Amino acid sequence: MQEARMLRRWQLPVLGHANLEQAEAPLPAPGANQILVQVGAVALNYRDLLMVRDGMGMPLALPFTPGSDMAGTVVAVGEGVTRFAVGDRVVNTFWGGWIDSHWQAGATLFGGPGPGMLASHVCIDADWAVAAPATLSLAEASTLPCAGLTAWFALAETGGLRAGETVLIHGTGGVALFGLQIARMHGAQAIVVTGSESKRAQVLALGASHVLARDGDWPTEVRRLTQGRGADHVLELASGPNLDRSLQALRQGGRVSIIGMLEGETLSASFYAMVLGRATVQGIGVGHRRALEDLVRAIDVNALRPVIAARYDFDALPAALDHLARGPFGKIVVTP
Repeated sequence: MQEARMLRRWQLPVLGHANLEQAEAPLPAPGANQILVQVGAVALNYRDLLMVRDGMGMPLALPFTPGSDMAGTVVAVGEGVTRFAVGDRVVNTFWGGWIDSHWQAGATLFGGPGPGMLASHVCIDADWAVAAPATLSLAEASTLPCAGLTAWFALAETGGLRAGETVLIHGTGGVALFGLQIARMHGAQAIVVTGSESKRAQVLALGASHVLARDGDWPTEVRRLTQGRGADHVLELASGPNLDRSLQALRQGGRVSIIGMLEGETLSASFYAMVLGRATVQGIGVGHRRALEDLVRAIDVNALRPVIAARYDFDALPAALDHLARGPFGKIVVTP
């Protein structure tokens, strides 16, 4: 039997930012096919803000622990575990139970409605984790399960991104910057649309070919920069009416990946732009474990370094969420 100890976690007895509290609980012993992970870092996503605020309409068991993305070290393994051993560094999958291309019924989302990662230790199914990249710190690795994999799934897994293509990216958040880095990794050019002139130099330094102002006529400018052809891929992180403008910037037969909803939960677009442009519009709900394993290998081979805007101690979670709400350049990471 494992010696009884305690873990720390953030939880919400009632939804709402002001209700976040820390609590202790007995440290669990991993059951069959489970691993106990000492959490080294938790990366925050915009989704976490929404979950803390109102649960996004999901049925949550209270008290609820938020946070979907972690990296840590295995400290105990349950019976039958062969994928990992004590001492291995791992990251969790965003979807617990979605292993490969075919969707699996019963898969659960970590950080709501499934269990959250903002704790000193978490106990998860061994099949719901992958080995962390050898070339990244735990803080850097924690950014992969949602933001990194979302961009990879849109461009590499489902988009078949090729060298010489053009990727149009909206914003400078976590998914956007991963999209930029993955585009450059594949030999594609990246055009970024942002409403923040102050971030222009940072985006160019990261490898963007062009940075366009959100309040300008960026669809026309994308056409001009691609000699009239248009972008091959669009990472649509704004949604709402922005989708229609993205279609105006898309090449014939191009692909738009719907990822964010910063401009609303309802999409609006011209029928003619979509049909006459033969556009493929796909929704991206992060991705499966096998794609995350592919991303890890690509990171180790290509020395990709995730962009971290700031790191906060575990006790400073409320301040970390406030920083996230302000729109950082890159990821916000909390370290227990």
